[in-house]
Amino acid sequence: MTLHVDIRKKLGDFHLEAAFDAGAEPLALLGASGCGKSVTLRCIAGILRPDEGRIALDDHVLFDSAARIDLPPQQRGVGYLFQQYALFPNMTVRGNLLAVLRGKPDREAAAADALRRFRLEAVADLRPRQISGGQQQRCALARILLTDPRMILLDEPLSALDSYLKYQLELELAAVMDDFPGPILWVTHDRGEAWRNCPKVCLLENGKSQGVRPMRELFHAPGTESAARLSGCKNFTPAAKEGGLVRLPDWGVTLDPGRPVAEEVRCVGIRSHTVRPAAEGEKNAIPCAVIRVIDDVFEAIILLRPEGAGLDAAPLRMELPKDAWAALRAPERLTVSVAPEDILLLK
Repeated sequence: MTLHVDIRKKLGDFHLEAAFDAGAEPLALLGASGCGKSVTLRCIAGILRPDEGRIALDDHVLFDSAARIDLPPQQRGVGYLFQQYALFPNMTVRGNLLAVLRGKPDREAAAADALRRFRLEAVADLRPRQISGGQQQRCALARILLTDPRMILLDEPLSALDSYLKYQLELELAAVMDDFPGPILWVTHDRGEAWRNCPKVCLLENGKSQGVRPMRELFHAPGTESAARLSGCKNFTPAAKEGGLVRLPDWGVTLDPGRPVAEEVRCVGIRSHTVRPAAEGEKNAIPCAVIRVIDDVFEAIILLRPEGAGLDAAPLRMELPKDAWAALRAPERLTVSVAPEDILLLK
């Protein structure tokens, strides 16, 4: 089963241009706040009407501006998990489940089975405001699955939860996805959440989709500075091709990426955890001054200024385990290095 999306939508000064296909593997829609992720989901669900384009689930056309097809939400077979879960506040947990089973045989038995499956029996007769956020989410997810959806849309489903509860419910969502046969779109701005749950990703940047790619590719070969930023890279500096090397004028160094450098490369990205104290004679060594050390929960964050850097150059950020930094005895100067494969060549 494949979801095909190719739509345009204008909302004031914002323009959405989303085009992608999603199959049986969960697909992450990843992007900064305001890039169009939730707007895309609402268009697919039928809550918003695109200005033009087409949305289809296999041969079942949900929207087609040229053919003047625009199915209402209840005919689209979409299970939509909102950020705030959208439970009926005046109904109990059991009532919320029964509400989507109206007209169906054995609705009481189906609701009871869902209560057991999602561990909601103890709160079945309570209203949403009387239960925890995690219980609300399980109720919303149970209600979605009772409608037998053909696809599931998850709109930042874990954003409202504390870190421990988020971890528990992420595992539960992953188990549901393993058993679901249709397309799943997971909207998030949390790159770790996307990495753990979705083999493929579609980036949205300023309302425009950037195509579907393997999740591993986003982290290991992002290609552009914007993609690298979304993947969590924190070190960026202008770059220019110099033979088979890259020159970083702001830092006053030249690095060997160990592979051909395209003419279009304009920037280098270096992930903080790939910067390491250099051994003597190591390739891509960068002599630096230590300008600040930040004590984080489990790591030390060290801000470095390369010796040849200009006054306005961005610092080079390094993250080390605390014991590794302590073993260096707080030096004022430190030579670090970056392995060739860890240099991100970006357009």
